[in-house]
Amino acid sequence: MNNYIIDAKVSHKLWKRKMKKKVSLINKITSKTQNKFNSMLPQKYHEILTNTVKNMVKSVLFGYQYITKEPYKNISIEEREKIAYSKINFYKKTAMAEGFATGAGGFILGMTDFPLLLSIKVKLLYDIAAIYGFDVRDYKERLYILNIIQLAFSSQTYARNLFDKMENWEEFSNHLPGNINDFDWQTFQQEYRDYLDLAKLFQLMPGIGAVVGFYVNGKLLDKLGEVAINSYRMRLEEFK
Repeated sequence: MNNYIIDAKVSHKLWKRKMKKKVSLINKITSKTQNKFNSMLPQKYHEILTNTVKNMVKSVLFGYQYITKEPYKNISIEEREKIAYSKINFYKKTAMAEGFATGAGGFILGMTDFPLLLSIKVKLLYDIAAIYGFDVRDYKERLYILNIIQLAFSSQTYARNLFDKMENWEEFSNHLPGNINDFDWQTFQQEYRDYLDLAKLFQLMPGIGAVVGFYVNGKLLDKLGEVAINSYRMRLEEFK
């Protein structure tokens, strides 16, 4: 076992420990406040937003079939992760440029950041899945990508419960819905929206929107990259 694998396994164990950490009091209070606010909104509002997010994610997630790369084979963990980190850096720069451009354009253009940033995130995850040897043409692998997005951009309470399922993915995947429409889209959109709302609100403000978009998008891609790499490490024998 070389030094890279040793260091990677230590890093992965620390990440798993962080994901299993007891939910903090501040996070509990924040989640309760957000849930209280969401409960005050009309159910029709949630239905409209859920359908909007569902259709947007489905179009992005299932629209890349023609550019999906073949899974990487017969390369070492170190080689895989070197490529993965270079991809994260590339997409991070792309997301930061997109955030700056849409943030500088005011409210209307700023609203386009959501679908554009989502497409960048999903494309990154497609590439990382292939780098780790997984074929995203498989329906369940696309659901795994949805779970990675949720794990990265959800409350600590929800992410902790989701992590337990992902840690036992082979067993959990046997009970996944057979139809993408049966996925829990309302929880997905609500958690994702609640996580991003405050940061993205500042991106819509004149004068500071470009700077906020540039900075926030970079941080979001960093977070997604870390979660993606560790999520795929969990499924490799070398990290079990």
